[in-house]
Amino acid sequence: MSHSRTEQQSVPQSSLFWVFLRIGLLGFGGGPSMIPLVQQEVVKRHAWLSDEEFADILAIANTLPGPIATKMPGYIGYRVGGVTGCLNAVLAVILPTILAMIALLGIFSRYRNVAWIHGMGQGVVPVVMVMMGQLTWDFLHKAQLVLGWLVSLAMAAVAGALIYVIGVHPGWVIGGILVAALLRPTRKQEAAS
Repeated sequence: MSHSRTEQQSVPQSSLFWVFLRIGLLGFGGGPSMIPLVQQEVVKRHAWLSDEEFADILAIANTLPGPIATKMPGYIGYRVGGVTGCLNAVLAVILPTILAMIALLGIFSRYRNVAWIHGMGQGVVPVVMVMMGQLTWDFLHKAQLVLGWLVSLAMAAVAGALIYVIGVHPGWVIGGILVAALLRPTRKQEAAS
């Protein structure tokens, strides 16, 4: 993973805070639904990371315990703003949720039987589904460019079978792929042998 983008620029802490505050405000549906928002902001809008760097961070974040909604902002904040950036990004992404939970749970407990309040949460689900579908397509396309369609689809099928049929935790599957990639000889080593 190259650090060239972050070595060449210093991201202002205020920009870092506002980016992750916006993600925290708009990331309905939990951590996985925030991933496309993080990608949009840090890769496409601000170019703090490349697509490859983002994919590496996402893969490693998925193998570690804890919520991805704080792991990714924490690492990205650290990468572009040091320790202060890490704390800043994590605070910004969790602050809206903490304040909203306090306010909304109070309201919800008082008005839980009102139909429109019940329907609010259900209305967000299709939007999150589309965002996750777009992220899936983006990663499939990137995998196809590097590995080709056959290998990409085969790996997706094997990973899906391991996770959904056999019940292997996704972290173990991702970890196994990372270990296999590390142990795989590079083309220079293959040519030398």
